[in-house]
Amino acid sequence: MQLLVLLSLAVLGSNAASVKQDRKFPDDFIFGASTTAYQIEGAWNISGKGESMWDYLTHNKPEEIADESNADIACDTYNNYKRDVEMMRELGLDAYRFSLSWSRILPTGFPNQVNQAGVDFYNNYIDEMLKYNITPMVALYSWDLPQKLQELGGFTNPLISQWFEDYARVAFSLFGDRVKLWLTLHDPREICYEGYGQTLKAPQLNATGIGEYLCTKNLLVAHAKAYHAYNNDFKPSQGGVCGITISINYYPPLTDSEEDTAASELFKQSQWAIYSDPIFTEQGGWPKEFAERVAAKSEEQGYPRSRLPEFTEEEIALVQGASDFIGIGHYTASYVYAYASDYEAGNIVPSLADDTNVGTSTPDEWPTAASSWLRLAPLSLYNTLNDVHIRYNSPVIYVTDNGWSTTGGLEDDDRILYYRAKLNDLLDVLDEGVVQIKGYMAWGFMDAFEWLEGYTERFGIYEVDFESAERTRTARKSALVAKHIIANRVVDADYEPENLNITIDEGH
Repeated sequence: MQLLVLLSLAVLGSNAASVKQDRKFPDDFIFGASTTAYQIEGAWNISGKGESMWDYLTHNKPEEIADESNADIACDTYNNYKRDVEMMRELGLDAYRFSLSWSRILPTGFPNQVNQAGVDFYNNYIDEMLKYNITPMVALYSWDLPQKLQELGGFTNPLISQWFEDYARVAFSLFGDRVKLWLTLHDPREICYEGYGQTLKAPQLNATGIGEYLCTKNLLVAHAKAYHAYNNDFKPSQGGVCGITISINYYPPLTDSEEDTAASELFKQSQWAIYSDPIFTEQGGWPKEFAERVAAKSEEQGYPRSRLPEFTEEEIALVQGASDFIGIGHYTASYVYAYASDYEAGNIVPSLADDTNVGTSTPDEWPTAASSWLRLAPLSLYNTLNDVHIRYNSPVIYVTDNGWSTTGGLEDDDRILYYRAKLNDLLDVLDEGVVQIKGYMAWGFMDAFEWLEGYTERFGIYEVDFESAERTRTARKSALVAKHIIANRVVDADYEPENLNITIDEGH
C-alpha cells in the first residue's frame, strides 16, 4: 500500500503540473458542459408539467435533503434559458449536454397527453443553441421519472421498457430534426443501485440485493428498445447517433495478488460493467463472474433462483450492440482488495455489497472535494478510457460529465487543478492515438440542486445566486480557465486570468 501511495503522489504531481504547450486538442474535438433537467429547470408545476419522483421526494420528505431544499425553482432555466446560452457563448462551447424532463413533455408519463408548453420550451432552448452553432447533446432521462410511473413500480416494472420507448419516440419525432447526438439514459448505476437498492436517490426503495437487479435488467431492455426505435425509424431521415452514458470510475487492485486482482474485476462488474457488458461485449448478457457470484449467493440464502434476473435469448440479442457510442461519466478512483472471508465486511444480506464483499481504499494524500466521495486520483480518466477501450474493442467514446465540487466562492483553484489533471489525461490518450475519444463535457456548467446534498455542494464553473429572484449567474475563475483551454486547445498550467470578467468573443 505504501508503494502505491508514493507512486500515486508522484504521478499526481507530474500530471497536474506538466506544461506541454505543443500538445493540442484536435480542432474537431468537442468541448462542452453538462446539466440535467431537474437540477436546473425549476418551473416544477407550471405550464402543464407533471410531478416527477424528485418533486414528490423533496416535498414529502424534505428532511432527506441536507439543507431541506428542493429544485422547485433551482436555476430557473425555464425562464433563463437565453442566459444559459449566452454563458455557452462566453465559454466558446462546441456542445451542451442536457436532459429532457419526461414529465414536462408527457405529464402523465404516457403519450396520450403531450404538453405543448414543455415542447415549446425545449424547442426554444435547442433553437437558441443552434443559432450560435452550439451542438445539443440530449439525454432522454436523468433520474426524474414521472411520479405516476414510479407508483406503478418504475424501473422494477418490466413494462417500463415500453413506456420508455413510447416517450423516446415522442422526443425523437419532436426534436430529432435538430438534435443529432442522443443519449437514452444517464448513469444507470445511480438510477438502479442508488435509487432502488439504496436510499441515496429517489425513489429510495432500498430493496437491497433485489431492487437494483430488477431495475438493471428492465433499464437495459428499455434503453435497447429506445435505441432500436431511433436506429430503425428515425436515423434514416434524421441522420444522428444514439448512445448511453454510464458512470465509470477507476478501480485497480490494491496489490498484484490474485485475490486482489479478482476482487478488482468483480467490483468493476458490479459497479459499471453490469450496465455496459450486455451492450458492448461480443457475447452479450451479464458479466460472467458477477452473475455466477450472485447465483451462488442466492442459492446459499435459500432463493429458488438467482436474484439477478436472467435475460432471454431474445433480450440478449436486443440489448447487444444497441449503442452507437458509449458516454462516460467519470470522477475518481479507489483501490480494491479482497476480504479474507465473505463475512468480514458485515454487509446487509442480501445486497450488492454482500454479493461482491470486497474492500476499497483511497490514499489520504489524494485531495478531497466538498463531496466526500470525490478525490483527485492520478491518471484516473486516462486509465478509465483505456479500460473501456480494451474491454469493448475500441468503441467511440464521449466523456459526458466530469467535474469537482466546492462549497462556493469565485476563486476555485482546486477545481482548476482537477480539470487540468483530467484534461492532461485526455491529452495523454489522444497522443497515443488508439482510443476513439471524441469529446469532453464538464460537470457542471453552473451550480445546481445536487440531489440529497441540496445546495451544500457546488459543481458549477458558473456560480448561481440562489437567493436572488433572477438566479444571477457569475463566472468563476475556472470558467475563465475553461474558456482559455477551449479557445487555444491547450492546457496551460501557467495561465492565470487577469480578472474574473468574461465576455463573448467575436464569432461566438
